[in-house]
Amino acid sequence: MESALCTVFADLADSTAKMVRQKEGETKKKVVNKQRVAALQEKVDEGKRKSDLVDTMLETIFSAVYANRYRDVDPKIRLDCVTALGTWIATAPDKFFVSNYLRYLGWVLSDISAPSRAEVIKQLSKLYKSTDDVGRLRAFTEKFRPRFVEMANQDAELNVRVATIEMLDLIREQGLLEPTDIDQIACLIFDSTPRVRKAVAGFFVENVIDLYESVIEELGGEEGIAEAVGEEEPDDFDEPRKSWLMYKSLAETMQFAAGVNEDEEPTLPQTTETLTGPEVDSRYALAAKAVCQSVPNLEDWEVLAGYLLYDSSSTASNGQEAQSPESLFRARCRLSDFEKMLLLEVLNATVKNRLLEASETEADKRGKKSKARMDEAQEIQERVALHLAQFLPRLLRKFGANPTTAAIVLRLEHLLNLEIFEELRQDSTTFAALLDDINKQFLTHVNQDVLTEASNAILHARSFENLEEVTEGKLQKLWSDTINALRTLVSRKESGRGFALTDLSNTVSRIANLASISDCVTIFETEARSSSSSKKSTPGTSRSPAEILTDLISDDNGSSDDLVTASIKALTFYNMWLVRSLRTSIETNTPISTLPDYVPFASALLSAMQSRPSSRIDTLRLAAAGAYLDLHTLYASLRHITPKTSKSSPSKSTTSPPNKRTQQQSNKTDLTPLIRTISPAAQTILLSLFTKAEKDFAKKSRRVLDPGDDDDAVDSQPESDDDESDDVEDGDGDDEDEVKTTRKLLAEKQLCELAGKMVLALLGGVLEKSVVK
Repeated sequence: MESALCTVFADLADSTAKMVRQKEGETKKKVVNKQRVAALQEKVDEGKRKSDLVDTMLETIFSAVYANRYRDVDPKIRLDCVTALGTWIATAPDKFFVSNYLRYLGWVLSDISAPSRAEVIKQLSKLYKSTDDVGRLRAFTEKFRPRFVEMANQDAELNVRVATIEMLDLIREQGLLEPTDIDQIACLIFDSTPRVRKAVAGFFVENVIDLYESVIEELGGEEGIAEAVGEEEPDDFDEPRKSWLMYKSLAETMQFAAGVNEDEEPTLPQTTETLTGPEVDSRYALAAKAVCQSVPNLEDWEVLAGYLLYDSSSTASNGQEAQSPESLFRARCRLSDFEKMLLLEVLNATVKNRLLEASETEADKRGKKSKARMDEAQEIQERVALHLAQFLPRLLRKFGANPTTAAIVLRLEHLLNLEIFEELRQDSTTFAALLDDINKQFLTHVNQDVLTEASNAILHARSFENLEEVTEGKLQKLWSDTINALRTLVSRKESGRGFALTDLSNTVSRIANLASISDCVTIFETEARSSSSSKKSTPGTSRSPAEILTDLISDDNGSSDDLVTASIKALTFYNMWLVRSLRTSIETNTPISTLPDYVPFASALLSAMQSRPSSRIDTLRLAAAGAYLDLHTLYASLRHITPKTSKSSPSKSTTSPPNKRTQQQSNKTDLTPLIRTISPAAQTILLSLFTKAEKDFAKKSRRVLDPGDDDDAVDSQPESDDDESDDVEDGDGDDEDEVKTTRKLLAEKQLCELAGKMVLALLGGVLEKSVVK
């Protein structure tokens, strides 16, 4: 009824306004028709009387029904009320588009029902899109603006958050947001939710453009910029350009949104007590991905690379030269270290986006323009490959000293299409020089992120067969340097002269990374060659790298946790490559000369688990337990490998079953020593570790375990260490909650990983069922 009355009210208002205009037109004529004017006046009066009557009916129904039902206990009724009020405002704005009725929409912003809140945002967005009636919303916006900002930041429903951000962008265009609110919303570009980052990207970029325009005015407008930059050469990326100011504005806005001081150095997050996973981007990289498609001039990523390579240290600082337009421009474009890191992330995201656009264009093969699209995509890929190969060495030389920026630049190498690089007939020495730079980063840095990115870059280079010879040569040189460093450090350790434990730990970490991307069986099993220069070395340095790493795990007093963990990781990869070699030999019926002996490694792992304090859970014991389970499961998988039958002669399969079975039986007999079940003593240690991990997670997540699952040996252990760790957690506000959440997730991750490895060991037949019951 109310909706129908709104329609009547709107029609009456329109007809009355029409009669008023007609009356005014008649009165302005030279010869006034008094009868017609009187008749029009009667119609106007009649229309006003009807409007007043309908207005009274609308007010009565609204007060009696809507004012009570908009807060009904049924959320569906509340939702219908919001929708209805939005319709009434659109139908009869003269009646309902006032603060007295708009406030009902504002009150529902705090409704516990997410659909109701979403509907309010939907209706308000329609109102803010109209620029004609923005004045009517000024008082309403001023009152409920804090609630809008709160919903954009903290609403429990993702759809509501996204819709609120989009509405705030409309409010911003109307000039109804305060600067503090704008800054607060712009910070959401670093939000953990992709949809929120995508929604706020346009809002954030508008801030960048506003800053860019203010910088242009600061430097004298377009004329001042033209005088400072001069004529821009399309292919000269090293010379200053006007777009540098856009990149500078982007970096400053991102730094402000990140809440980082101007003089703060870029650092990588600490890996201790953090959740790690494959290909986890930093929040800066995620923010860069969100904005790269919206910022003007970013499609020319070569200009951004030239800006990053520009040396601003030579900018004039005294006299008239320092006040010249060119000097002022260069000084304004000077980047801090943190801004350089941010723009490197933007460069990564921009290059990825450029290649993605090219691949999408090439994939669209429908229509008459398919050939043109494919040619355009090929041209883009060739341009990116050529310029990226030129920029990468320069970027590594400039930013390779800092581990944060070095890791970002190394990720760029993954985007280099080496097939196109070779198709363009580029000199192989360019590629070899790039590999030398990557190897240098691998050998000079100790940060795990840099080592991982450098390893992935080498692995990416190995994936191209035509450049395999160059890559393998560089990789073998890297192996040689790393193994020689290991022997030298072990020799110093055993002789007690000039030895640093951290150097040895870093070297073993590099070996573990190399073992993850390259077959290391031959390298790990090769003993040191005897020479005249080796007489001064200790006898232990003649051992193979596998033996050296095994001894480092067993050394209780001379090895740190990081060193032992890296050694475990390296030897685990070594055994994986061994099993891969055995599988290949079995499948191809190749004779196996000798079987590997992994008993020393398994014994060292048991020693590492037993030598640590048993009253608490630490990453080293869990790493050793996981490697111990993986080791036995890995070799147990060989029992299911059978030789591949030849497809060349079908008759062979019917005439040679005895020989085939004999071969399989001989392989099974030969491999029997490798398939070992875990000893009862080791099973007891593993079960104890699992029980402690389970209790640790239950305590940190405040859950109660079943009383029948307790282990007496575990219960007898003191829990003072855990209590002390809880005391450490006591802090202030959000930091305390974040630490507790992180530790709870870490405990759950450790428990799940150990449980998963135990299940695999059970399925592999190397762990007794009674252990996991």
